[in-house]
Amino acid sequence: MKNIMLFGRVGAGKTTLKQALLGEEIKYDKTQYVNYLDTVIDTPGEYTERRETSGALALYAYEADVVGLVLSANEPYSIFSPCLTSMVNREAIGIITGIDKPDANVERVKNWLKLAGCKKIFPVSSITGEGLAEIVDFLKEEKDK
Repeated sequence: MKNIMLFGRVGAGKTTLKQALLGEEIKYDKTQYVNYLDTVIDTPGEYTERRETSGALALYAYEADVVGLVLSANEPYSIFSPCLTSMVNREAIGIITGIDKPDANVERVKNWLKLAGCKKIFPVSSITGEGLAEIVDFLKEEKDK
């Protein structure tokens, strides 16, 4: 199974997504440092938000097979700049969390992730489980040689 590194701003749903993908109980857990797990690398949102640490994410990406850019479906703006995925030499996918939120705007967030360079985009709800199977199936696909 491919491992995935999750990045996104604080509150984007990275850790909740990690818990859902690993079948853990969903509970609030603030990520303070880069967590290496079996198939998921969870990163603190501050690494994405701060220019001083954002470059470290490109380096950490070398530890993963896939980079997941995570945006909540109710984001008011995208933290990811256009063509961001060109900074890593790994496949980058977009993950839209919180698609079950009443103020979700999945199409807007999907467009932002495409602009950032994501070719594959997975809308999910870590709470209801919608879309999680598609990410798991994608991660189970054979690794590129």
